[in-house]
Amino acid sequence: MTTATDSSLKILRLSQVQDRIGLSRSTIYDRINPKSRRFDSTFPRPVKLGASAIGWFESGITEWLEQRR
Repeated sequence: MTTATDSSLKILRLSQVQDRIGLSRSTIYDRINPKSRRFDSTFPRPVKLGASAIGWFESGITEWLEQRR
């Protein structure tokens, strides 16, 4: 049984985010980099999963996509 809470806590890795939103790795990193000209302050911030691993909450990615609809 899946609840809304379960999906809001699910973490997506970079490849899953790429598949979901259709942007390349470099574009995603540009969207989260304030020094980039492609910076998007509305793009969800990643969460640190380890020393060199990041992910995004699925709920944040879903909300960001719905704002663009």
